[in-house]
Parts: sequence; structure tokens; C-alpha cells
Amino acid sequence: MQIEQTGLPGLLVITPRRFGDARGFFAETWNSDRFAEHGITTGFVQDNHSLSSQPGTVRGLHFQTPPRAQAKLVRCGRGVLFDVAVDIRRGSPSYGRWFGIELSFENGRQLMIPAGFAHGFVTRAPETEIIYKCSDIYAPETEGALRFDDPDIGIDWGMGDTAPILSDKDAAAGGFAGFDSPFTFDETNEGAGA
Repeated sequence: MQIEQTGLPGLLVITPRRFGDARGFFAETWNSDRFAEHGITTGFVQDNHSLSSQPGTVRGLHFQTPPRAQAKLVRCGRGVLFDVAVDIRRGSPSYGRWFGIELSFENGRQLMIPAGFAHGFVTRAPETEIIYKCSDIYAPETEGALRFDDPDIGIDWGMGDTAPILSDKDAAAGGFAGFDSPFTFDETNEGAGA
């Protein structure tokens, strides 16, 4: 397993090793003992799987607030997506900064996103699937969203002139200016908890 720092504290790119032969490959995408050896001790309690039929589908930027904040381990099961995390932890040295990475079936990369980040993605291929583990169950009363194209965050989604396909909820999300974050940065665990 390869683990790379992103420059945003606690946000990691994880590439599991693939063992292949003429039949295909095998990869261990989550092992609590192996991850704990690298300081990743988030207890996952829910797995999610979504399909986006069309390229240019944007989902996010989503988060759940404390006490139901979620850390996520995100990967692409089929297709290609550009995955983004925005640090929204007050007091973090990277507050308001974003990191984006292409996740695909082919590259096998995963993004480990601590609680205190807003998360979103745009699909780059038809029939793209995203699969992710969460450290808390879905609690709709705690969900929040930030506008994906907010100029104060300045994410380069790499969409060119393509019009995004958005849910009504994501289209109505608020901006970063004036956002009162419920998250705080904790240097002892780099904000992995809420």
C-alpha cells in the first residue's frame, strides 16, 4: 500500500497494491490493522455506492456536522471521476484550501478524507461508480453543502465549457463567504475526528 500526503493535514492518497494474473487482479482496499500501522484509525460503520450515468455529473460539496461528522475513504469502482476535498476546519493551516485527484478503476487510488472536509466529485466517463466508507451513518438533519463553483474556494473542476449536471439541492448550496464552520482543527490528530 502506498500512502501519499496531499499538503492538507490528514488528507491522504492511498493506492492499494494490486496482485494480478491472467484472470484479473486482487486488491485489499481496507484493512484496519494495516491502516492503523499508518495512523489511520477511523472506525467505518457504513458503505455507500453511487452511480452517475453521464459525464459532467457533479455531486457536492457535502459534509455532515458534529456530532455526526464523517470521515470517508473514497474510491472509483468503474469509470473516472475527479474527487475534491475542501478543508473547512477552523484553525487549520489549510483552511479553505482544496485538493483534487483523478480516481479511476484503472489507477485504483483512494482518497482518505477526515471529518471536517467538504467532499465532492465530477464524473469524467459514462456510468461512473463511486464507492466509499463512512465513519458515521447518514444523518440528514446534520448534512451541509457548499456551492461547488464558489469563487472563494476556486476549484478547477477541469470541465471546460461543459454544463454541470446538478441536483436541485447542490444547485442551491450556499457559498464559502460567511460560512460558519462547525469544525475545528486539532493538531494532535490532524482533525481526523470531529
